[in-house]
Amino acid sequence: MEENKEKTVKKRQECDPAYQWHIQDLYASDEAWEKDYESLTSEIQSLAAYEGRLKEGSEVFVEYMRKKEALMKKFEAIYVYANQRYHEDTGNSFYQGLAGKAQTLSIQLDSAVVFEEPELLAIATRIGELLGFYPQCQPILLAIGKKTIDSWFTQNMDMQLYKRYFYELFRQQKHVLSKEEEAILADVSDMSADVSNIFSMFNNADIRFPSIEGKEGEKIPVSHGRYTLLLESRDVNIRKSAFESVYSQYGQYRNTLAALYAANLKNTAFFAKKRHYNSSLEMALEGGEIPTSVYTNLIDTVHEHMDLMHRYVSLRKKALKAEELHMYDLYAPMVDEFEMKVPFSKAKEIVKKGLAPLGKEYGKVLSDGMESGWIDVYENEGKRSGAYSWGAYGCHPFVLMNYQDNLNNVFTLAHEMGHSMHSYYSDKNQPYIYAGYRIFVAEVASTCNEALLMEYLLKNTEEKKEKMYLINYFLEQFKGTLYRQTMFAEFEKITHEMAWNKEPLTAEVLCDIYYKLNQKYFGEDIVIDKEIALEWARIPHFYTPFYVYQYATGYSAAIAISRKILSGDERAKEGYFKFLSGGSSMNPIDLLRLCNVDMAAKEPIESALKLFGELLDEMEEML
Repeated sequence: MEENKEKTVKKRQECDPAYQWHIQDLYASDEAWEKDYESLTSEIQSLAAYEGRLKEGSEVFVEYMRKKEALMKKFEAIYVYANQRYHEDTGNSFYQGLAGKAQTLSIQLDSAVVFEEPELLAIATRIGELLGFYPQCQPILLAIGKKTIDSWFTQNMDMQLYKRYFYELFRQQKHVLSKEEEAILADVSDMSADVSNIFSMFNNADIRFPSIEGKEGEKIPVSHGRYTLLLESRDVNIRKSAFESVYSQYGQYRNTLAALYAANLKNTAFFAKKRHYNSSLEMALEGGEIPTSVYTNLIDTVHEHMDLMHRYVSLRKKALKAEELHMYDLYAPMVDEFEMKVPFSKAKEIVKKGLAPLGKEYGKVLSDGMESGWIDVYENEGKRSGAYSWGAYGCHPFVLMNYQDNLNNVFTLAHEMGHSMHSYYSDKNQPYIYAGYRIFVAEVASTCNEALLMEYLLKNTEEKKEKMYLINYFLEQFKGTLYRQTMFAEFEKITHEMAWNKEPLTAEVLCDIYYKLNQKYFGEDIVIDKEIALEWARIPHFYTPFYVYQYATGYSAAIAISRKILSGDERAKEGYFKFLSGGSSMNPIDLLRLCNVDMAAKEPIESALKLFGELLDEMEEML
């Protein structure tokens, strides 16, 4: 059997196992899982027994860390297996139960090691003088005297593994308060989280949108999930109606939502000030070792190339043959429908060819992964929607897909395998403690794969319609990921600075800021509809301060890397594999510098925008 031919969605047990992931590579059976679960449940308390003992010396610390890492690896396998089984069929009550048990175990494990960081922090007396030694990989444990440093790091070679660990633990020491103050902030933090929860409940559970009228007079329900699809309609009346339906509701609650958002900004400013940061931005970025200059550099560089976005808008207006282009027209297809049937077997071959510039070794691992049970390919009844890559240390990654025979899904395959290859190389080359990678770089490998695949397809198609479809796909990524996310980032920067300075943040103020940003980013060749001023009110990411910019920086880095690889830059290619293998053994900026890409500079963003300009040139010629 090659592919699913039927239109009906099958039950899990009816699907061909050849297209299912080999979850048995984690546990051969549910019984084996249960055995490990019971074992870990009893072993967790052995960690709690170390409370109060870490200060005894390096031998005790190393013993504790080795035990913790062994149990964490076991827990990872338990957790991933239970959740992957659950995602195979979310209606399966047995695996619902296993996922619930794994979640409970997670809480128990966290509780058992809660003493670790406070206890180690309590050991420190003067960390500041040691931080400067870190780039030269000098001992940075704690400033508790030369004798102790010598004994912990020079006399016990097993401690060398934990230099980075201690650096991460203590580099923000100046922002850690007294035990009593930390206890107060912990209580306040619990309460401040309510703001995000309130917005989530409002946005996901309470708000309802009026239905709209379809072409035949039928009623079309509008929801969060359906909204983007409606904006992609070829019928301008449907797009306009959906747009007005959504914002009519947010408009009714504009004052409530402004108060809620302002409260979130005030919460962030409160914690940043109490922890002696210079800004809310600094506090948000320092956790990931990202200088604030990276954030401001992104905004400044995009500003310098705003003409490209304005060209894109003009191109869109021309493609849609619109007398007036509106905000609700920004997602409508610019090219005629293009159907390209790509069965999964062909998709794998296309991805292999597209990623060939990464070399034979990468190609072999990629091919082995796609053929040996990394991927759960097709939709089945009850299966979790979407696509993702996930896994546990010591086992290959797993990719969940709901593959459909089209080009979009080919890109999804390349994207998720990018995540998987990143995890594979990091797990292979890093000890458990440093194998995971940070959010700042999480989308680089996946997007780099998409960019390489796109370049391959563009070079190997002769059909104008197909080429226009591909370029349109690429242009939309630039619009949505680089420009739009940077606009979000700029909105956050402005509003958080206002909250820091205790300036009023009413609905009128927020709407005015957001409306003017849309004018700046989209230019004069589009009608900036008054409703778009309310868009800030429906963006959940704004309740996780200074998160969205990473989509734009990650995308820029990936495009820059792909361009360097395709140009034959061997240094960048060699560095890319070091990046993939780096996990969290270095800070994200230094990891990307291995690829000859410096996100603290303008060059990667400019490189990405240069490609955007080239794509615009090509599309303008074809229209």
